[in-house]
Amino acid sequence: MPAPRPTHGETVFIVDDDVSVRDSLSLMLSLQGYATATFASAEDFLRILQPELRGCVVADIRMPGMSGLELQQTLHSRLPHLPVIVVTAHGDVAAARQAFLADAVDFIEKPFEPGQIIAAIQKARERAQHRASTDGASEALVAARQKMSDREREVMELMIQGMHNRHIAARLGISPRTVEVHKARVMEKLGAKNMVEFVRLVDARA
Repeated sequence: MPAPRPTHGETVFIVDDDVSVRDSLSLMLSLQGYATATFASAEDFLRILQPELRGCVVADIRMPGMSGLELQQTLHSRLPHLPVIVVTAHGDVAAARQAFLADAVDFIEKPFEPGQIIAAIQKARERAQHRASTDGASEALVAARQKMSDREREVMELMIQGMHNRHIAARLGISPRTVEVHKARVMEKLGAKNMVEFVRLVDARA
């Protein structure tokens, strides 16, 4: 089944010192509709690293110079929005554990089936999209909080705890009707039409 075409600007960055692996993987992914870019070493890839890069990285573990795991750790600290898929012909439990501790999307042993790598790339895209959505919601929450009064922020924090109006009123020493007014203002400033949207926004800060 052909893979869905990536959204504009997404690229699969293939980092492997084996030219045959780079070329075959790039060709296979290109035929599936993915934009690709290949690099013979981690150092080569890091030279083009820019904050606006979007997509995912497929990196071999054993390469001259910086290893794939070292590259993954560098990306985890510098571009955490860029997911990494680790591939290797020399897999072991320790390497797999290290990769997953650094938030690898998958750890795939060579030789791998095309379906394995495509499934991992799809998973990477979903993770990146979820992270972008969460980051956007977090930014919206921060911006909304700056527009709120101190009392509105207090009411919002108690709403997040799941407290009902009468309990919020008792905690803050105000009337339930005043709580309703503050809640309406909180929802308006958050741009939340209902409690479901409110929960989505506040959950993004976790």
